[in-house]
Amino acid sequence: MSTHHNNLSIHLFHRASYQAIMRATARLLQSCRITFFTRKTCGLCTQARSVLSDVWDQRPFAFKEVDIVDPKSKPWLDLYDFDVPVIHISKSEAPEEDPKLSSQAVKLMHRFTVDQVKAKMDLVEKS
Repeated sequence: MSTHHNNLSIHLFHRASYQAIMRATARLLQSCRITFFTRKTCGLCTQARSVLSDVWDQRPFAFKEVDIVDPKSKPWLDLYDFDVPVIHISKSEAPEEDPKLSSQAVKLMHRFTVDQVKAKMDLVEKS
């Protein structure tokens, strides 16, 4: 095998590796933020947290947890008192969640699966 052929093979390998790294980096730069609205005494929230953990293992995201019972979270309590767990999925660089804009949020409520969360993340990333 010629030296030229070996060098070309090495070059193509490095180029493919570089492209894979750039795709992964682009995905991280376009990553999502998931805001998890919860309360301490919520059995469904424990299950939802497990789903989010499974999603994280496959596809990391920025995370924020909001305890709706916290006095600072009163607007969220008024909105989601009987609906937790709720997740809002947004681009990581988007402004903080605003209760007044919650009707526009990409969200899932109550029970959701890993695939449902990932589908919503895809939707947000493409928007």
